[in-house]
Amino acid sequence: MLPLTPPRTPLTLAPARRAWRLALPVEAIVLLACVWFTVAANRGFVQAALKGRDAGDLGAWGFGAALVLGVLLLHWLLLTLVCNRWTVKPLLALLLVATAFASFYMQQYGVYLDPSMLRNVLRTDVKEAGELLGPALLLYPLLYAVLPLLVLWRLDVKTWSWKRSLLVRLGLLAAALVALVATLLAVFQPFSSLMRNQKDLRYLITPANYLWSLASVAGADARANRGPRQAIGTDARPGPSWAAQQRPRLLVLVVGETARAANWQLSGYARATTPQLAKLPLLSFPYATACGTNTETSVPCLFAPVGRRDYDEARIRGSESLLHVLARAGVGVTWRDNQSGCKGVCEGLPTQTVLDINPPGLCKDGRCLDEGLLHGLPDMLRQARGTQLLVLHQLGNHGPSYFRRYPEAFARFQPECRSDDLRSCSREEIVNAYDNALLYTDEVLARLVGQLQAAAPVLDSALVYLSDHGESLGESNLF
Repeated sequence: MLPLTPPRTPLTLAPARRAWRLALPVEAIVLLACVWFTVAANRGFVQAALKGRDAGDLGAWGFGAALVLGVLLLHWLLLTLVCNRWTVKPLLALLLVATAFASFYMQQYGVYLDPSMLRNVLRTDVKEAGELLGPALLLYPLLYAVLPLLVLWRLDVKTWSWKRSLLVRLGLLAAALVALVATLLAVFQPFSSLMRNQKDLRYLITPANYLWSLASVAGADARANRGPRQAIGTDARPGPSWAAQQRPRLLVLVVGETARAANWQLSGYARATTPQLAKLPLLSFPYATACGTNTETSVPCLFAPVGRRDYDEARIRGSESLLHVLARAGVGVTWRDNQSGCKGVCEGLPTQTVLDINPPGLCKDGRCLDEGLLHGLPDMLRQARGTQLLVLHQLGNHGPSYFRRYPEAFARFQPECRSDDLRSCSREEIVNAYDNALLYTDEVLARLVGQLQAAAPVLDSALVYLSDHGESLGESNLF
């Protein structure tokens, strides 16, 4: 019998497999990843740090080189401390993907990934996140995540004895720490001045920025969730005038979203963005400052016993709000929401959502127009008893999809931006869409005033409108 021919496939493919793979120690794999992070994700930090320096100045080049080396060494030290032969590839794979997304949005919107922004990201609902996903997001991760992931996949972890591994790692960590300290000392004066005068720049160092911020948010949440919220205003009681009250009383507090004073007609804006409110005998307070530039920070601060001047995030998140004090004093408090919730300020109190109410013709794809906040309000006014507080939380001018916040009838300022990707629109188009959304808020508020006036024979009422925070519309290229 002739001998069987051995299979040829394993003999021909094995060398090819080996040719496409490279074995490196953990420390070297981490170094490659940190070089990629430094080059691909920290251009914004270096550019901001060198802003205003002369390109022909050798000192500026030396300072820039020191910053790049410092960022590289910082990340290598941090990651080497937590990476080993089992965790290095999964951890780096996760960081490559997260850093690609972080870099995209930092460049797209000019955001700083500080703790407040990370908290905002973590609390963003599905609809808000969906509006931030565009075609540009598909290409960016392909270049900045998929390609380095392919390289990482082809790397094998080279292993040594545990004694040699320990000695090598300790030696490299010590050398990197000495190099980092020496680098910072070489540029200490300009670097310390930069960090002291522009503290926010540290939140451009990626991925350290979102890792630090994520840990900060997790720690703050853990401290806040150790027990029930601290009770405040425990001595709140109805005042003497309440006993003599003959008619129901209602205060409607409308919490707007991202309506900035610079585009508010009642505050001096040249455009007629609040034409109906301008005809009413109302009081306008043009000077107000928010606690933050996102709902997650600003709304809790609005209802906190401490304001912006004495801002204390841990105290605010760990305490009851003004609404709880009013409820304790006998006020009937109701929160009606058309956004992503009350951020804890109405915890345990009666709440409603426009999406659950589902007013006819006002809701689509999980979002509702702000008119839905007024649905059924005339009946509520007729049935009101005692002293009531109704909080209406608007979707308002929530970006970046301003054009989705109003019906077509309010698209009066043209041309308007009709894209979720603001980079595809001119600044004029973005401002027009933003102002159209304010026009719609004017309509909603004017209609609310009319309903309160119609209930005047049976109800004493007042209306207060305020926005939780403002918005940048291209100033300093920030959106």
